Amino acid sequence: MTMSDPIADMLTRIRNANTAKHDSVDVPSSKMKLAIAKILLDEGYIAKYDIIKDENGFDVIHIELKYGKDKNEKIITGLKRISKPGLRIYASKDELPRVLGGLGVAVISTDKGVITDKEARAAGVGGEVLCYIW
Repeated sequence: MTMSDPIADMLTRIRNANTAKHDSVDVPSSKMKLAIAKILLDEGYIAKYDIIKDENGFDVIHIELKYGKDKNEKIITGLKRISKPGLRIYASKDELPRVLGGLGVAVISTDKGVITDKEARAAGVGGEVLCYIW
């Protein structure tokens, strides 16, 4: 059975693993999910990610979660899916969202690739607002 929203599934797996204080989480792989994982790594929300094979031979993204001094201090406090398959949300270069006044990150899918809101502002492009991370 195919999934209707694989990006929401990825964010939910990360959110659940973070809440349960797991060290890592595995997510089925795709180009869009790899781009989001790269943004999470570049912004300092996760420790690292690798592409591995699962027991059936499919590619999965193995994400190592990051915590503060102890596991009670979470680095990722929130993940929210914005543009959904039933309602796509687009933002022009002038309307790009700021998450928590610039403390969080908005992930934007543009013609230049999947980038953060700060990179989209610098490049002067808009696109589909995929999710917020804070």
